[in-house]
Amino acid sequence: MSSQRTLFRLTGNLIGAWGKGNAVLFVLLCLLCPLSAHAHEIKPSLATVTLDQDGTYRVVVITNLEVLIAGVSSAHSNTNDAPQADQYDHLRTLAPEALEAAFQPFKERFLGNAVLRFDGVVTRPETVFLNIPPVGDMDLPRESIIVLSGKIPAGATGMTWQWSADFGSSVIRAPSDSKDIYAAWLQNGQESAVIPVEGPPVRTFWRAAWDFFAVGYTHILPKGLDHILFVVGLFLLSPTVRPLLWQITAFTVAHSVTLALGMLGILTLSPKIVEPLIAASIVFVCIENLMTSRLHPWRPVIVFCFGLLHGLGFAGVLKEIGLGEGDFITGLIAFNLGVEAGQLSIVAACFVAVYGVMRYPWYRQVVTIPASLAIGAVASWWTVERIFFT
Repeated sequence: MSSQRTLFRLTGNLIGAWGKGNAVLFVLLCLLCPLSAHAHEIKPSLATVTLDQDGTYRVVVITNLEVLIAGVSSAHSNTNDAPQADQYDHLRTLAPEALEAAFQPFKERFLGNAVLRFDGVVTRPETVFLNIPPVGDMDLPRESIIVLSGKIPAGATGMTWQWSADFGSSVIRAPSDSKDIYAAWLQNGQESAVIPVEGPPVRTFWRAAWDFFAVGYTHILPKGLDHILFVVGLFLLSPTVRPLLWQITAFTVAHSVTLALGMLGILTLSPKIVEPLIAASIVFVCIENLMTSRLHPWRPVIVFCFGLLHGLGFAGVLKEIGLGEGDFITGLIAFNLGVEAGQLSIVAACFVAVYGVMRYPWYRQVVTIPASLAIGAVASWWTVERIFFT
């Protein structure tokens, strides 16, 4: 059963059990939806562009091929939520040869939605090569590699990449000999900046800052459900400014430190360690919400420690995109500001949801306790899932 169905069932039971303030509790819990099971999460495709001195180009796309063939809309963050879920699950069972055969009727549509332009003119790849891994853990998405290659048109000065909105978002990276990297998260069919045929890719300071701010924000809203639940858990202890300010400040300082250390390569931990601990941090916060109604001195200290873990999680996301030497400081600061803006948006939404009732004496019994139980239940499942099933 998916985490979303689990939360809906818990929500129904809790509303019936607590009896009053149902509307407030429902609004608050709606902030947690739509839930995504990690195993069926739809991630952005990764495209790495190489423009060689011999006059050829190569674009290596790492993607969930089954999602593309099945036509799962980018509006869904989880394959289980899509009408094409059954078709996707069937494609997931196919051996590499069978999936490659299923790709052939889809090939023309793919090429029409993965667009290469040199000096504004669409260029069709001369070769399309697939590298599909064998069927593995059925609870995990399969990452296939599609290589598009051909000759750079004579006299061309620059190339752009555009990934159709129908295919979701894509991360584009363009390494160069100088070790600078142009990297951007493209969404809603956005076209990349121009990648020069000769010389390192360049972009303006403001374009780089906005690109990485957007990546940080969208990593929290709507994609970072575990981080959303953690912030909501902090809010639930006491919906007043002072306790929340102490906790958010501790969390922000901590994740900023480990984000920087992680990107510099000074501190790294395997996602197999970080991800279960992030889920466990949510469980801990919810348990403490059930045990106390006020901010104790140790809470900001504990939140700070958990913030260190979340920062390593943020670093893992940013490493997937890549930061060039020219964009490193700009990207790091802008990404962090995007994360903060996302967190503040969550806090603002929580205040709006409970503003009319948060001073009532029954607020804790009707909102804090049942919402913490629901969040804790989902996070407990994630902890088990990330330890034993990923």
